[in-house]
Amino acid sequence: MNYLTTEIIESYDRFNEDNRLKSPYGLLEEEHTRMLITQHIVINPSIILDIGGGTGHYSSWLAEIGHKVHFSDIVPNHVQIFKERYSNLKNIVSIGVEDARSLSYQNELADLIILNGPLYHLPDKSERYMVLREAKRVLKKGGVLLGFSISRFAGLDYALSSGEVFNDDYFQMVKDEILTGYRNNLSLRNKTFTQAYFHLLNEIETEFIESGFKVKCSLGVLGQAWNTPNLDVAIKDSTKRERLLQIADLMKEYPMHSPKMMTIGIND
Repeated sequence: MNYLTTEIIESYDRFNEDNRLKSPYGLLEEEHTRMLITQHIVINPSIILDIGGGTGHYSSWLAEIGHKVHFSDIVPNHVQIFKERYSNLKNIVSIGVEDARSLSYQNELADLIILNGPLYHLPDKSERYMVLREAKRVLKKGGVLLGFSISRFAGLDYALSSGEVFNDDYFQMVKDEILTGYRNNLSLRNKTFTQAYFHLLNEIETEFIESGFKVKCSLGVLGQAWNTPNLDVAIKDSTKRERLLQIADLMKEYPMHSPKMMTIGIND
């Protein structure tokens, strides 16, 4: 196990991914992400690899609607949580601890791959290329890759909305990541990744192309919908929730305005 793998695992020991997706922000993100994933499933049912699947919110949903799902994550605790909750689901084909840089799956296995984590957890471009080339290897010809990245300006947007912009140490971290793309939270170690890479749109699309994918497009996951006052109250109101989802969908064509982006690659 290398140093970065250990850092990723330890960061999720501090930062509870399961709770994040149950938060108002997480619920909104998950609902619109499901909409985006559904729009890019070409074969029904599909064989889907959910690589970096967290605690399985998307894998369990995809299995329940009839797709054959292989779930994996690099964090053993995430995999254990998934096993305890979902191992009996009919369409869960495999569950395992996997490093996206070196997968155990056979060649040309999947119709669709979801990479929701690996492309922003790896600051080194060469390692992101390893992930993308592994995805290409295990994806069928004509298969679809949905790769999630974090926008270069996500940290600044959060710092402004939360008031952290006036915290000198936090602002220095944000300033560095805007200039370089590299988030270095090793000294602060507070409520976010210790290390990550935040992409510009042309960067993530270039990484796909140079790894052998044809880029269909990139979409924003939430736009500015996440940054509404009293989101915890609004998300419980069905009318307001629908309006926020409409905003997320309206802004999907402007991915750099979203904290998270989804790039769609085709294995030509």
